[in-house]
Amino acid sequence: MGGLSDAAQRLEGQKMFQILARAKELERAGKSILHFEIGDPDFDTPRNVVNSAYDALNHSQTHYAPSGGILELKVAAAEVTSRSRGFKPDLDQLLVTPGANAQLFYAMACSANQGDEVIIPDPSFVSYNAIASFLGLKVVTVPLREENEFRLNPEDVRKAVSDKTKMIIINSPSNPTGSVMTPEEDEEIFNIARSTNAYLLSDEIYARMIYKDSKTKFSSPSRHDHCKERVIVVNGFSKSYAMTGWRLGVVTGPKEITKKMELLLETTSSCVSPFVQYAGVEALRGDQEPILKMVEEFRKRRDVVVRGLNELPGVRCLEPKGAFYAFPNITGTGLTSQQFADKMLNEAGVALCPGTIFGESGEGHVRICYANSMENIEIGLSRIDEALRERD
Repeated sequence: MGGLSDAAQRLEGQKMFQILARAKELERAGKSILHFEIGDPDFDTPRNVVNSAYDALNHSQTHYAPSGGILELKVAAAEVTSRSRGFKPDLDQLLVTPGANAQLFYAMACSANQGDEVIIPDPSFVSYNAIASFLGLKVVTVPLREENEFRLNPEDVRKAVSDKTKMIIINSPSNPTGSVMTPEEDEEIFNIARSTNAYLLSDEIYARMIYKDSKTKFSSPSRHDHCKERVIVVNGFSKSYAMTGWRLGVVTGPKEITKKMELLLETTSSCVSPFVQYAGVEALRGDQEPILKMVEEFRKRRDVVVRGLNELPGVRCLEPKGAFYAFPNITGTGLTSQQFADKMLNEAGVALCPGTIFGESGEGHVRICYANSMENIEIGLSRIDEALRERD
């Protein structure tokens, strides 16, 4: 019997889905569970986007597409980039992918060798560390501090770089914290990447989800080199357009790496389904009002979540500026992150994520995804409150 590869032994997956699976088991056993563990918008994909895919299916867009993506989607993505980030990328800088997660894998696999270093915020999206580990890269973490509103401090990044650094990853708005970096911060980190000749991977999957009442505005380090030199912008349709199940994204980067990423995509999955890509064209070019309304609803939910969390015994929570996550500090409860998450799932029927699945610096925190109805949010807060007070 054959054994597993060393790389396979290092596979971790996404623990949020493992928490979801456990929560579903409890539901099948008859327990009422409220889901705040998974980052999936509870809104339907806009009807015009669905209809566009339906039309494409009816027009036989069910065969192979070019591995790099259909022309229409790449042109639409370039137009949106011109409006949102101030430059229009060349089409060979763009690659259509099956979601944004794949972009992380392609980018790391095509830029770094085993033993090279990747700088990753801590806490951060779980796939960064998992992919780097699978590829045999050395992860160098930079802690995000609550006193800095969980924004990445450029000075900490500067201390972490070495002659083996091949990539620096930033994520703004952030998963799991909802923090948003300032233009000055991302510019300084861009300069650090340039001075060390490293790629700067900017995960901008939540770029459309910055709340209007936030003083911080969205900025991208891509404005400095127009993704021609070292910035790789990761982006997709899952969060902003409520299209998590469609698995569609567009990455922008220097053409020498996007070409290699395209070959890797071609090797592993051939292409993205053309009818899905035509849905993406409509998402980018169609009516944006449903998206604006969705983000405004998330803002209202955020306000309820943050206010409710700060009223809980032993809990305090900063106000996230973007995305749809709260990252409360639960140290005052006397519980570890894992103990808090286990207690809420098993006793209160509230599924959430311990902060430690996002990195060691996540200890003392949990992540709550408020992509859920206002009614469920209020019930969930009440259940958490009751579970905490029962132990006093």
